[in-house]
Amino acid sequence: MPQKGTNGGLGRGLRSWASPFVILTSISFFVFASLYSLDQTYFGDGSSAGVVTQLLAFDPTSITDAISSLAGNIATVFGIIVTVVSIVVQLSAERYTGVARMFLRDRVNLGVVSFYLVVCIIGIWTSFTLHHDFVPRATLLAMMAFTTVGLVLMAPYFGYVFWFLEPMNIVRRIERDAIRDALAGATTPDEVRCAALQSATLTGMEELTDITSNSISGKDKIIASGAVDALKDFALAYVQMKPKASDAWFRLGPGLKQNPDFVAMDPESLTDLESRRTWVEWKVMRQYLGIYNEALNGMRDINYLIAIDTRYLGEAASKAGDEELIHLVYRFMNSYLRATLNARDVRTAYNVLNQYRLFVEALLRDGNDDAARDGVRHMTYYGHVSFDMKLTFVTETIAYDVSTLCQLAWEQGSTKADEMLAQFLNLDRPLRSRLQEAAVLGVRKAQVKLATAFLLDGEEQRARQIADDMRSEPAARLEKIRASLEAVTTKDFWEIIDRGRNFEYMPPAQRDQMPTFFGWLAPEASEAADVAENEA
Repeated sequence: MPQKGTNGGLGRGLRSWASPFVILTSISFFVFASLYSLDQTYFGDGSSAGVVTQLLAFDPTSITDAISSLAGNIATVFGIIVTVVSIVVQLSAERYTGVARMFLRDRVNLGVVSFYLVVCIIGIWTSFTLHHDFVPRATLLAMMAFTTVGLVLMAPYFGYVFWFLEPMNIVRRIERDAIRDALAGATTPDEVRCAALQSATLTGMEELTDITSNSISGKDKIIASGAVDALKDFALAYVQMKPKASDAWFRLGPGLKQNPDFVAMDPESLTDLESRRTWVEWKVMRQYLGIYNEALNGMRDINYLIAIDTRYLGEAASKAGDEELIHLVYRFMNSYLRATLNARDVRTAYNVLNQYRLFVEALLRDGNDDAARDGVRHMTYYGHVSFDMKLTFVTETIAYDVSTLCQLAWEQGSTKADEMLAQFLNLDRPLRSRLQEAAVLGVRKAQVKLATAFLLDGEEQRARQIADDMRSEPAARLEKIRASLEAVTTKDFWEIIDRGRNFEYMPPAQRDQMPTFFGWLAPEASEAADVAENEA
């Protein structure tokens, strides 16, 4: 069977077929040679001529039918191959668009079909070259060799066809062609050819989306995941080649403007796509958004994978310093969250927020402080939205994620650390209601965790800022928060979770800071703080 890979071509096909081809041919030759030698030894006419000489001593009067049968045999094999391949390709084409075109452009398939056609023609001509006193031995031997190859070739070629039509290989091939078209279109000076390659690139992305949608409908997670990852791999390869692209590549050509996704857009939005030079990434993530909505509450693993792959694209944008792409990634990540909250899919929101946090962490490590601050602002907003929708666990998840980001911002020396902390402290203000006590407790516990982390690192001023924000909390609620945090002594949650750590866990050294923090919130300490504030 052919080896799996992303590169097609006749050379790869010949290498992968060498073993079965040599084995089958060798077995056939050995069996024939053994039987023929046996016949010559025990049943021959006693001639002193060698075995090879006897084999090549063709008699014109006795091989007429044999020559005609050579052409017939190879034509029959060719007919069998065409019939089987046509059926298999048609079945694949009904499920995956563009398969027939892809199959007919493949060099291995073209090479095999050409071989059989040429041999059939040679066989017909050979049958007319035989005379009563002349046998075209070289031509006849060549025809025998071609027929042998044609018969032996059938088995490995069928193996190649089935390999070629494997869904994951189709996905890889579409991805490779899309990358090739994008690179060629981005660097060509010919605007007409550039517009044609824009359309070809767009077609590749939509073919991958179709494969994903069909796989989701058929509950085929492996193929759907492969197609989603292929879109990601294409986008990452494109981001690397993007700096080399010409201005013509970023202008929307006629083929793009006729695409339904672009036709539906406002003209101003189309102009923005051109000026921001992000139509390719927008289309990739627009495909992601459609797939995401289709998979919601049906195939959550695809939702998680889309969030992961979108994060990868955002991280690549951060490395490349592409601010427009970073903002575009935010818009789509926010759209994922909005769709998830509307579907009230808490589990998916929990996992998508994990990727959202990791993306913002990458921005902080790359020094993109403004973009990281925007991420915290977006997360805080969706914390309020989820609270209004009574999805309290989502609000709590956002609180712990933002707490982690505020701590990392301080550790990284971010210039926006104070702004992020202020946004975090603003998260609980619309939540101060006893109707959803769990959400309020979750946010406050996250804030206490951050305060103790500050205390452990000697940042008393920031810890006191959090304490000042919590002074108005009832004593009963504060006691409940403290008891809950002190009760968690292991980082492992009692269920399997993707995040790997219990939200409320703090290392012993950090937990030891709680008496100091809650001491500031004791009634007498609060009164002293109020007096000091009034005097100031």
